[in-house]
Amino acid sequence: MYIYNVTVSIDKSVHDEWLSWIKEHIPVVLSTGRFTEAKLTRVLVEEELEGITYSIQYRAQSRQALDDYYKYDAEKLRTDGMKKFADKMLAFRTELQIIDEYKVNFK
Repeated sequence: MYIYNVTVSIDKSVHDEWLSWIKEHIPVVLSTGRFTEAKLTRVLVEEELEGITYSIQYRAQSRQALDDYYKYDAEKLRTDGMKKFADKMLAFRTELQIIDEYKVNFK
């Protein structure tokens, strides 16, 4: 299993607009069928940049699903956000491979 992580620092001047947009954008990414779920999180560590930072984590069942996303979907979906927020947004992407998962069962 893989996590495709997109970390975004968004300028405060467009924060509310971006947050509304990303909440609509995530279901569009999921509708590609390449990912099984997504999490939108706010990064709590203060950065030197003036913006507010978020992490969007998309979970893919296989390497092939992630590769298919890059091949067929990523360019168009990335361009949508860049057109809308241009120089007000800085994004970088990382891939994580899940090796093992552990859960605590509370009774």
